[in-house]
Amino acid sequence: MSSRWQKVAYEYGMITLGVALTALGYNWFLIPNRIAAGGVSGIGTVVHYLWGFPVGFTMLGLNIPLFVAVTYVLGPRFGLKSVYGALLLGIVTDVFAAYTTPVTGDALLAAIYGGSLVGLGIGLTMRYRGSTGGSDLVALLINHFTQIPMGQALLMVDTGIIFMAGVVFGPELALYAFLSLFISSKAIDLVQEGTNYNKAAYIISQNPEEIAQAIMGKLDRGVTALQGVGMFTRNDRQVLFVIVSRQEIAAIKDMVREIDPRAFLVISDVREVLGEGFKGM
Repeated sequence: MSSRWQKVAYEYGMITLGVALTALGYNWFLIPNRIAAGGVSGIGTVVHYLWGFPVGFTMLGLNIPLFVAVTYVLGPRFGLKSVYGALLLGIVTDVFAAYTTPVTGDALLAAIYGGSLVGLGIGLTMRYRGSTGGSDLVALLINHFTQIPMGQALLMVDTGIIFMAGVVFGPELALYAFLSLFISSKAIDLVQEGTNYNKAAYIISQNPEEIAQAIMGKLDRGVTALQGVGMFTRNDRQVLFVIVSRQEIAAIKDMVREIDPRAFLVISDVREVLGEGFKGM
């Protein structure tokens, strides 16, 4: 098997794993505790308890026309991975429902752990360019017809679904649904961006060459000199830019302080770095 096909198989495998984790989050925690945390799964949960339809069946019944509508209105925007992930989630959710039992009957625990597991699964799916469909598709249509920003449109859709669930299940479960939605969004960010933050350092000094040589020699990190102008003095200045790990930031501070105690040093978090010395592209 060629490396290209190995990569494709790996990506689909990870999307499948993400879908499986999402479905487990629904069946272990959210659906049994009537926590409808937005999206088509939230609508599916409400429909399930009102009329008995399987949640996955409802998700499929909503996602398919939504994909068709978005494609018709906005043109082909989705790859095969997105369609695969969204359709597979509906199927797997109902399959797991037949073989799993709820882990807890405590709504708070269900909101926390269900939101975490669903966020982990959706984040993994999105990381490999898959999709679980749902409210994202509705938000795209709202954005197209009203020019409301995507983030706001998505918030409107999920909030509307949770309020609908609150009418059916009561306000307390709606509050748990908001909590679960918040936790899942943070979990998605965690999977997408990771936790191993690096640091970016910007250094303005009268001794840029000496500081750069010290960093490159002692830390083996590349340093880039950016051309800047002091707006008050109108003097040309070199601004050193370097990315280091969190463990190396103390060494950067010590080097700069030792070489030029009057240097101006700015340190900020960097979510992800791709390139030599860091993660591969």
